Amino acid sequence: MFTGIIEELGKIRQVTNRSIEIECKTVLENTKPGDSICVNGVCLTVINLNSYGFVADVSGETFKVTNLGSLKTGDFVNLERAMNADGRFGGHIVSGHIDGRGRDKCIKKNGEFYTLEIELSPEQSKYVIKKGSIAVNGISLTVAEISGNTVSCAIIPHTFENTNLKYLKAEDFVNIEVDMFAKYIEKFLSTSDNKSRIDMDFLTENGYL
Repeated sequence: MFTGIIEELGKIRQVTNRSIEIECKTVLENTKPGDSICVNGVCLTVINLNSYGFVADVSGETFKVTNLGSLKTGDFVNLERAMNADGRFGGHIVSGHIDGRGRDKCIKKNGEFYTLEIELSPEQSKYVIKKGSIAVNGISLTVAEISGNTVSCAIIPHTFENTNLKYLKAEDFVNIEVDMFAKYIEKFLSTSDNKSRIDMDFLTENGYL
């Protein structure tokens, strides 16, 4: 499990049809082969460590549904180690299981802050609520506004400068992970037996449906 609080920007050294090699430093501390590292929001398993970084296997399906397949040498990726059981929970629950890609519509500066607008698919946007959580390239963000399938998030200067958001260009793809609790609720409510046990009027009146 991850929190969406990025620890470090890693630099891509090589991408093959089955793995990526990343140059980094901070996330190597106490890391060993078999450990999980979140790369642009994707949970990957470290298969090899060296003095300058690590190598992780990437399946064809992962390349297909995330933006890892578009990475090239020199690109920067957001990195986060799996959370320790006794660690501080600074963001929100991020599984590292990507729901799909979104498209950057724009990222603009507003004073010292920034506004990020991401276009989602209808399948993704139905799980997003205003003031709810969303992970974009592994970054824990809060949804500020929703307009159709477009979500806007306010970005503080620290997040902008310490993640690969500062390299994002219009039309770039970003990895999206919606709030997993929304998906669990949908699954629960899809079962007829559960529907009969829930006050549906209450859920509707309070914006859950």
